[in-house]
Amino acid sequence: MDNPMNAVQAARPGFVNRNRTAVSLLFLMNGFIVGCWAPKIPEFAERLQLSKFELGLMILVFGIGSLTLMPIAGAQIARHGSRRVAQVSAVCLLPILLALTLATHVVTGAISLFLFGGFIGAMDVAMNANAVAVEKSMRRAIMSSCHAFWSLGGLIGAGLGGLVIAKFGVLGHAQVATVLAVIFLGIAWTMILADPPHPDEKKEKVRLPFVPLPWLLGLMALFSMVPEGAVLDWGALYLRQELGASVALSGFGFAAFSLTMAIMRFAGDLVRDRLGGVKTLRICTLFAIAGMLLAAFAPDAEVAIIGFALCGVGISNMVPIAFSAAGNIPGLKAGIGLSVVTTMGYSGMLVAPSAIGFVAEHIGFGVVFMALPLLLVVVLLLSNLARYADGISGGGH
Repeated sequence: MDNPMNAVQAARPGFVNRNRTAVSLLFLMNGFIVGCWAPKIPEFAERLQLSKFELGLMILVFGIGSLTLMPIAGAQIARHGSRRVAQVSAVCLLPILLALTLATHVVTGAISLFLFGGFIGAMDVAMNANAVAVEKSMRRAIMSSCHAFWSLGGLIGAGLGGLVIAKFGVLGHAQVATVLAVIFLGIAWTMILADPPHPDEKKEKVRLPFVPLPWLLGLMALFSMVPEGAVLDWGALYLRQELGASVALSGFGFAAFSLTMAIMRFAGDLVRDRLGGVKTLRICTLFAIAGMLLAAFAPDAEVAIIGFALCGVGISNMVPIAFSAAGNIPGLKAGIGLSVVTTMGYSGMLVAPSAIGFVAEHIGFGVVFMALPLLLVVVLLLSNLARYADGISGGGH
């Protein structure tokens, strides 16, 4: 017997189309450029003669740039649509690796890093908003696979960066990376979904929303991304210093986490289509809690690595679901909701690493990893909000 869900599924277009390909390429490009920056950091610090503390301040400038332009991007999406904002921010991002490579003074380096963080963040909001629009047009989940392409781009950029720098130098690396980024953007350019702007609501939508829902979803994203940042930034040090892992073995914590996260992000859309946002989020959160606790109480590095792998399975789709939900808030344009959620989420990635390092210096990483599941319990308590991620007509686009 037919039911409304069957009717919706029957109306869905194919699994892949031009719009989905385009937004996936935007995520791939963004992640690729971020990944390309990672192997350039040591040379950047040496060229500008930065101490570790000064380099930390410079990286903070990157984050300030992101947090500054993310809300502006959300307002511009409400005015002009996500396609135009994604295109403009992507074009502005293209020369930044070259600017960072050619900077010879702390001031020019700081300006370049501020713009780098700003355009990465602005493009992040725009491409997530465009992914929400594509989800609505296709009537199927695509957000998790989009974030998987971001992870894939980051792995490609970081993995090949050292080899290219060794062969062609830092300037040659920046030139090669820029050319590849241009190719990614060029292929995607004409296929990006053109979602409509809302010129009649400019004044209303420039203001931050006063309804609680986007802020609660932002809290979900924040509490999901703090544990992610903890594993990525401190997992190897935890394995090395507190569990006695070798240098080689300590790297497997990050590798296991990244591998399971990428795999599950590619599978996440199919899972969410079948189970729905709420059930998927709850299952993922339970995996993340179990993995974090296993890593925290692990008797040796091998068990901790298994815990990090389970954590990657869980965390992989938590943030994509929160982003999809933010783009489907009734009565609120996708760009506004996403700007709140992305800003809150990424602020956690910004503040958490330094805060965790300070705390761990006094009480150890094991205790920190024991406490992080408390944040995930809050996500579990708010998981019913993930029902908005299943909306195909909410939000306003």
